[in-house]
This record gives sequence, C-alpha cells and structure tokens, in this order.
Amino acid sequence: MSGGGGGGQVLVAPPQMSIDQPPPGSQQGHPGGYPGPGGPPQSVPQSGGSSAQSPYLNGNPAPLSQQQHGPKRQRMEDGQPPPMGIPPNSQQPSSLYNSNGMPPQGPPGQQSLSQGGYMNVGQSSKPPVNKMPKIPQNIPEGPQSSGVPPNGNNAPPSSGPQSNKRKNNPNMGAQLPPGNRPPIKQGPLSGAQSGLGDMDPENVPAQLKKEGSDWFAIFNPKVQRVLDVDLFHTLDHNSVVCCVKFSGDGKYLATGCNRIAQIYDIQTGQKICVLDDTSVDKSGDLYIRSVCFSPDGKYLATGAEDKQIRIWDIQSQTIRKLFPGHEQDIYSLDFSRDGRFIVSGSGDKTARVWDMVSGELLYKLAIDEPSQKDAGVTSVAISPDALYVAAGSLDKIVRVWDTRTGYLLERLEGHKDSVYSVAFAPDGKTLVSGSLDKTLKLWDMSHPGRSGTSGSGQKNQAKTTFTGHKDFVLSVAVSPDGRWVVSGSKDRGVQFWDPITAQTQFMLQGHKNSVISVALSPTGKLFATGSGDCRARVWRYYDETM
Repeated sequence: MSGGGGGGQVLVAPPQMSIDQPPPGSQQGHPGGYPGPGGPPQSVPQSGGSSAQSPYLNGNPAPLSQQQHGPKRQRMEDGQPPPMGIPPNSQQPSSLYNSNGMPPQGPPGQQSLSQGGYMNVGQSSKPPVNKMPKIPQNIPEGPQSSGVPPNGNNAPPSSGPQSNKRKNNPNMGAQLPPGNRPPIKQGPLSGAQSGLGDMDPENVPAQLKKEGSDWFAIFNPKVQRVLDVDLFHTLDHNSVVCCVKFSGDGKYLATGCNRIAQIYDIQTGQKICVLDDTSVDKSGDLYIRSVCFSPDGKYLATGAEDKQIRIWDIQSQTIRKLFPGHEQDIYSLDFSRDGRFIVSGSGDKTARVWDMVSGELLYKLAIDEPSQKDAGVTSVAISPDALYVAAGSLDKIVRVWDTRTGYLLERLEGHKDSVYSVAFAPDGKTLVSGSLDKTLKLWDMSHPGRSGTSGSGQKNQAKTTFTGHKDFVLSVAVSPDGRWVVSGSKDRGVQFWDPITAQTQFMLQGHKNSVISVALSPTGKLFATGSGDCRARVWRYYDETM
C-alpha cells in the first residue's frame, strides 16, 4: 500500500488530540489490579487480552501452510534462552523499560510524517509469505434454536493446508464432547462438562432459561444462578464481523469487517463513525481482523489482511500512522496501559512491539523453532503492568516474553490444537487461552520464567481447564472484576465461566454462525459479540437478584 491516509465517513467525532505528544503516564488502577481484556474502569486506561482476531473462513479457522524456518535457536551458557526480541538497529535487545520496570520518561526521537500524513516504519523488503484464504460474504443461516450447527454448514474449507488435520471431517461442527466428568481432585482442575449446548430449550425448566425473539440462554443447573443476561443492541453489518472491542471509558464499541472499521455509541446503538482507507484497491475483500482503542480513546488501531497496522485519528477520520513490516495478515492488536506501545500478532510467526510516539519497531518476537512447522500468531495480549507479552499460535503453544529484555520466558503447552485467543486476568497473575481443541485453560503467571524455559526442567502446567464447548473456542476474555471468564465458539455459543470452579454459569445462543470475537466493557455489566452471521450484538449481564 502507498499514498496518503484514507478518508473516513464522518458521523460524530470524539474530541481532538495529538499523537505527536507522549501519552499520559500510567495511572493508578483500582484495588485488586488492573482490569484485563475487557479494559479498565473509566479512571484507568485500557489493557488486557485480545479477542480472537484469528484465521478462519466463514467462521472456521484456516491454518497457515508450512513456512520456511530460520536457524535453530542457540542457548546461552548460563542456561537462559537467548533474546527473542530482535531490535531493528541493535545486536543486543534494547529494553522497553528502565531498571524500575517502567517506561522511559522521554520518548525516542520523533520521526517526520510522510507526505500522506502518516508514518511508514519498519517496511520489510521481503516478499509476502503465503496468503490466508478470504472470508466469503455469503454466510449460511442455521436454526436459531439449536446450539449445534447443521452437518456441513460450518465445515472447514476443502482446499488449502490444514495443520490441524481436520480437512477430511466435514461434520466436525456437529461432533459432541464426551459425557459429564467430575473435576479432577489431583493435579490441575478440570471443569465438568456442562452439556448446556445439548439441552433442548423447549424442554428446559423456566427457571433455567431465558428467551428473546431470536436468542436464548440456558443456566447451569449444577451451580447457583447468580447472573442474568439480556440483549441490549443488535448491530447489523454487511459482512462477517471479525472483531469487537470497547473503548476505555466503555462509551463506544468498535467492530472490524470487510474493508471498514465502525464505531458505535453504546447507549444509543447508533453508528457514529466509519473508517475506510479509500486509497486501497477496492477489488476483492480486505477484512479487518483486529481493532483496538488507544487507552485515551482518541485513536483506533486496526490490523488487516494486507499486513498493515493503521492508527486512525478518530476525530479527523484519517490514518495518522502506518506500521508496515509484517509478512502476513495481522490477526491481533493490544495497547499497553499507558498507551506508549502497541503489540501486533501475525501469521508470519511474529509478535512485534511498536512505539506509538516515534513509530519505531522496538521488538520482533519471533517463533523461530524448526520443530514448529505451523506457528502463525493468532492472538496477543500485554500484561496489565506491561512487563509481558503473551501470544497464542497455531502450533498449540502459548508463549510469554519479557518486554524488558526480549527473552522468551514461558512456553505453555497443554492444548491439543491451535490456540486462537489469549487474555490476561485483571491482576496479571493468570492468563487464559482458548483453543480449537474446544477448551479454555488458565495458566499461572505470578512468576513467569520460573518454569518452562528455565533450567529447572519444570513446565508450567495449566491450573484449570474449562470444558463444555462443542466446537472451536475462537475468543476469550476476562471480566473487569476478574469474576468471570468469557468465551465465544464456533458452536455459536457464549459461555460465562467461574475461574475458581471452572464451572459455566450460563450458555448464550444469540447468533446464527460462529462467535468469532467477544469483548467485555471496562465499566462492567456489558459484553459484545461479533459473528459470522454479519452481526455484532451488545448484551447486558448483571446479578440475578437485581
């Protein structure tokens, strides 16, 4: 792509700001830690995990093909792994933070803007590597009353490489998990199969269900009902909704679909902004796979299939900066809590950390392991304290890097299929992952690096496994108060999980196709879903006694 920043359709514009000034420093979080993927309360900038803006076709994952791999990583003599970060202009990893673990006070040297009004940084001279299949616009509709997609309705693409070896099973969307299993008393906790998706809503007792005109929720009879849920808004789109994200103050919702990102007013449900890069060739599809508000809400970052990260000035509806350099589609973005840095994840097997002020590429965190043939990064998340970057990938592994050194600290293994979403909990001490193996896992992040890649030989095992979805888990998030883990799945369902017991509170069926993305409002009580049925929906969740 070349030329100036594309114009956007102006409907209503938030306040003006300037990206050329350093963002405000970190603010104090509320007691109990900084909110996770849903974002912070109004007094705290947004952070946390990223939804599953990951490879899929018609709501189905489409794994990357085998790529060429670099030389095998060498180990340092002291037993520590070599730096995984690759600073662009240095032989040694530079630090994002000073010795106190905080961002440097002054930004790096300011670079001049290009003629087009945004910055070109980190441009790669390498040719593109492999291209993901596009998402078709025609989305088949299935029954609204069943949690199981009809046989073949959401089948994976029949062509193209399939690293998870599912291409010969067109009916996998209708496969059911094993029967109920009690929690394991020894070792990591495993949630019992709820079976909520198998229950016919017509036969469920009234006290265990809630229904709308085209949605229903079933509550788990095995646990006390403490939540209720209602539909708040339905936001129709012209294509698959690949991603949803709330602003830091909870007043706006951004969605990404074919060619455009859109911003909605949460209270009214009205579309107030359309961001469209008009300089891009209009032939073919160009899906926006990830959207992310800056913590102050004045910018929206978008990641797309053309390998570009665009930073939009919401006030002027123009591209303020452009971060090129990735060699495959951008699937995930996340801001640090102070807004100084943004991390991106791509199918090119890298996560990259960028300076928002200077536009400098600070780290290239590469998965350079010859044994991992398909290791495209599907999801990234920055910890609340901005000290760690987590990335889920197609090779079934979650990796965690130290942002101060660029070292790889953890290789979290345990999933049996590709990891499509990762999210930090509000306190930063746990990490949630969602996988094509139909499960979620909760990992201990209280002391990253003391297991896994360290010299101890011990691996960081998941302390909790959530089972109950009948198909791929495509997106995970954590509520701002840390009480709930939320997941969206190819089985069209959304489930609220108790992270302590690993039991689901309720299962919501409100879409006619895969739930590709889930996000929680940083102010609490609202969550959003994006689906292959060309809809985004905003829901209320609240205490059942209210």
